Amino acid sequence: MVQVGSVRVEPPLWLAPMAGVTDRDFRLIVRRIGGVGVVSMEFISSRAIVSGNQKTRELMVFSGEERPLAIQIYGSDVATMREAALVVEELGPDICDINMGCPANKVLKGCAGAALMGDLGLAERIIRAVRDVLSMPLTVKFRLGLDDCRRNYLELGRICEANGVAAVALHARTARQMYTGEADWSHLARLKESLGIPVIGNGDVREPEDAVRMLAATGCDGVMVGRGATLNPWIFSQIAARLAGGRGTAPTLAERRDLILGHFRLVTERESSAYALHKLRKFTGWYTHGLPHGRRLRQEINQLPDVSSFLAAVESFLDGLVEEERAA
Repeated sequence: MVQVGSVRVEPPLWLAPMAGVTDRDFRLIVRRIGGVGVVSMEFISSRAIVSGNQKTRELMVFSGEERPLAIQIYGSDVATMREAALVVEELGPDICDINMGCPANKVLKGCAGAALMGDLGLAERIIRAVRDVLSMPLTVKFRLGLDDCRRNYLELGRICEANGVAAVALHARTARQMYTGEADWSHLARLKESLGIPVIGNGDVREPEDAVRMLAATGCDGVMVGRGATLNPWIFSQIAARLAGGRGTAPTLAERRDLILGHFRLVTERESSAYALHKLRKFTGWYTHGLPHGRRLRQEINQLPDVSSFLAAVESFLDGLVEEERAA
């Protein structure tokens, strides 16, 4: 358990904010499987929030079942970030998070995300402006720095603590690394030693054992999982079981089938056909990773022209795997 301001997070496990991934449907799937402490929305542009962009406002809709939930915002203009935080305050999630770690070029070009690590004065002004209008806990997520020569995560961590941030999350890579190479967890330990507020570790947690190792090796207060959850939405329940002294169980093929088909039905109900097909292809690539004959299915679906034929192919494939498992 970790206390983030007024929010009790138990188990101390976070679903990381991921653009195009952590929408309502995926957040609910992870929450219903269990084991996750906080689920996070996709990161959201402060400018889009303040301008009243309809699609952005739709992204920010959530249900009580998802709580505790964090909304993450990003931007580089102090006044705009303050106004966006007021919208978040009105919506009433459990936590507001500021993204100071995204390495994507389109975010960096706007001097937001990880680019703020290159201007800690601006970063501090944004933190203060956002903190001043919130009644909920504020958290900040960042990286080691822009590159190996500019690792200033300790300084940014201290700025966060001095300005009322309730917890920080560190992705143990630089912005230049993007998602390549290995995350250097030794920096998580250094940050934890330097701060009195909770430190959440992020980076290279692909298997349940990785989370256990990260906590033991770094002393950090919690673990944030991103890409590992797209391949295995059960990872939080498996980590929680290990932290409680058990082993946790891998899902059966029947459980995988039911989750995948249930998720895909939700997607097709909410999204336009073209966007739904794009999202279904993306998630199928993750969900079938490591499954028998998964590559064959991924090749097949790339040729399918519409949602109905796509769903039929996926259902047939999964039903076949379940029958093989039962016959074995």
